[in-house]
Amino acid sequence: MTEKTIATTLPHEQQAIPLKILGMGKYLPPRVVHSSTLEAQMGLKPGWILQKSGVEERRWAEHESNAELGAKALSEALENAGLAYEALDLIINASGSYDYPIPDTSCLIQRAMGKGRSGIPSFTVDATCLSFIAALEVAASFLASGRYQRIAIVSAEIASRSLNAEEKESSTLLGDGAAAAIVGLSSEGETSALLQSRLETYGDGALYTYVKGGGNVLHPNDSKGTAADFTFHMDGPKVLGMAFKHLRPFLKTLFKPLGYGLRDCEFIVPHQASKGALDTARRLFRWREDQYIDHLATHGNCIAASIPMALYDAIHQQRIARGDRVCLLGTGAGLSLGGVVLVY
Repeated sequence: MTEKTIATTLPHEQQAIPLKILGMGKYLPPRVVHSSTLEAQMGLKPGWILQKSGVEERRWAEHESNAELGAKALSEALENAGLAYEALDLIINASGSYDYPIPDTSCLIQRAMGKGRSGIPSFTVDATCLSFIAALEVAASFLASGRYQRIAIVSAEIASRSLNAEEKESSTLLGDGAAAAIVGLSSEGETSALLQSRLETYGDGALYTYVKGGGNVLHPNDSKGTAADFTFHMDGPKVLGMAFKHLRPFLKTLFKPLGYGLRDCEFIVPHQASKGALDTARRLFRWREDQYIDHLATHGNCIAASIPMALYDAIHQQRIARGDRVCLLGTGAGLSLGGVVLVY
């Protein structure tokens, strides 16, 4: 495929970082959970889940850990990048769920790959659903500074073990899965670059999405805790309302230095948040059908893994070509908004 030519007179060039996605990987647990099965178990009318959540099926992990899911995605990313594990000099775990409070999941990914003696530095960036976007921004800064040259970003999520069956919308929406990306600096003459990135957080919406128990506010040893306190809670209407209140000005600020807007990007990779969120975004911003990816029906919302898994799918379906301008866009608990504009 030939690379598209990016205009050389745009005012963003001094801010652009010559970042290139060298390879990506994806892994889904083998267990497929159909919505019809959940509807029968939960006493819901046939078709309720697809109508409400937009999900026909999702994957739920059985015996695998976050680290094991992440290691399998990272192995494929390295293969697609044509790199050995030893070529990496940093691993960033970009996930909202984890195997243990301590140790950090990034070191467990090393261990799951049989590389626990490698000494490669690793840490976690947790911005819930926006973890991959936040980690990409961190990685870009490291690459620009020359501190690291080959960085792996791994998003591995297991939401299925923290679902509250009483909250039918969220418990039928979420799925499990993992994706990984290897990033490095573009070579001379290549157009791949991170053009702009932005994060905004509005703490007034912090408790619209939360797991109450497990930390120091409600410790597992606290006798006042209930089983439901250790499951996922989301107030969907409040999240949706607050997100779209801020999204238009957020996008205006994100794209202002570039001299063009969201609809001028060849492709948009949105967080697979919910049917309501995707439908509203399509309508509000007038996305073309060929301009974005929507695999919510077959994956569900996989927290931080949603954006990189969708990006992986778009690349492997050859919907995104080298030189395309791509916007990664989403919201997360916080309440946070995040966006990255890059040339693939």
